Amino acid sequence: MKLILPLTALGVALAGFAACAQTPPQKHWDIGTIDVTKLPPASDQQDVTFDKDILPLFKASCVRCHGPNRPHASFRLDSLAGVLAGGHDGKMVVPGDSRKSLLAVAAARIDPGTTMPPKPRPPGANSGGSASHETNSAARKPQPPPQPLTAEQAGLVRAWIDQGAK
Repeated sequence: MKLILPLTALGVALAGFAACAQTPPQKHWDIGTIDVTKLPPASDQQDVTFDKDILPLFKASCVRCHGPNRPHASFRLDSLAGVLAGGHDGKMVVPGDSRKSLLAVAAARIDPGTTMPPKPRPPGANSGGSASHETNSAARKPQPPPQPLTAEQAGLVRAWIDQGAK
């Protein structure tokens, strides 16, 4: 009888651990709370492709933080597969519907909580988790902050998503 109780407790603990391990990560972006009517209009350009039209925009503005080396939120923008896979916050693109795609919202910078690239903080302002990033960047030559996409470029991202995100 003494052996059954510890094994039962172990089984309960393992079951609880397995349930926690299967729980998806908490998403902090919710498209339902964002006014997507503020999105710039989708471009009327046809046959928009990732490699030809979108990747050059992302390389100029996004890949420094969302590239192969330590991508923020495990979200990569340097490949079509990376974009479609999403990251910690789940899928960022709904092919065929830019109004439901958080990537379009972030690129258009219409919501302060989802703006990408994020607005720079004043020197000395530190919000906790980025101290190691700032320390690492201090050892390197300072780079200018990434430039946000223009409304026209964000419209091209929307067109790409609306055309199937290919």
